[in-house]
Amino acid sequence: MAQGIRFAVGGAIFGELKESDIALTAQLGFPGIEPYRSLSMGWVDRPQDLKAVLDQHGVTLITCSNGGPGQSTDFIDPAARQQTIDDHVAFCRDFLTVFGCRHFKINMGRRRPEGTTDEQIERIADTINELGRRTREFGITIAPHPHIWGPIERPEEIHRLMELTDPSYVYLLPDTAHLNLGGGDPLELMRQYYDRIYAIHWKDTKASYRGFTGSTPTREEHVKEILYKDLGTGGVDIPGIWKLLLERGYSGWITLDLDPPRPNEGEGTYADKLRINHRFLTDVLKVETL
Repeated sequence: MAQGIRFAVGGAIFGELKESDIALTAQLGFPGIEPYRSLSMGWVDRPQDLKAVLDQHGVTLITCSNGGPGQSTDFIDPAARQQTIDDHVAFCRDFLTVFGCRHFKINMGRRRPEGTTDEQIERIADTINELGRRTREFGITIAPHPHIWGPIERPEEIHRLMELTDPSYVYLLPDTAHLNLGGGDPLELMRQYYDRIYAIHWKDTKASYRGFTGSTPTREEHVKEILYKDLGTGGVDIPGIWKLLLERGYSGWITLDLDPPRPNEGEGTYADKLRINHRFLTDVLKVETL
């Protein structure tokens, strides 16, 4: 039994967050939603209104990704450090606490063309450690999110960030596709850092990426053909990860963090896409309760 595991829908699939998206989330039986701040700007200054809509549909906002207008997301530049911390603390205080969020999923900005140096990872870690100390007063744990095309995308960068961050304040929010496309083994990385995983993002990749250790695919490749695939496509050992989570007694959230569908690639509507992934949970993994 998957006691305690709950599933959410990632807001990226919808674009700008609307009440109809929340209603569809509830209709499909998902108890949670995880929007992006950049796609929720119409709600950022009126979180109580958003909470009323969520409550009406029985959906929990589990966290909200950082980013978007009016929030610094530069974790590397020392000159931007304090602004980044202050902006993120304010968002925790003014927005996330309204929904009772217990973790804050953060992206760490864009990757520089030359890659990320060890000194830059140290700066990122210093900023995140301080941010984690500050958000603890709200009962919120910081959960950095390794992401392709971000400063932390490769396995060695993830290892270094985990080494440099304080496990008392900083956890991890892994994404199965990003770990895979960044040249890592999602199952092994999640096994290694299981005790520091706060929540998880699930999506798949093409089967040809199973065991991939090469250079990270480019944004241009993603434009030509979507890199993020439906669960069960085969690039990621989702059943193996599910087995690990059950064996370890995981009791957190898993977000299906899917990109908007591309009808020209045969993906249909976002409702179609969510139903495909819902069926994988129920028919393949035998999930009884979302």
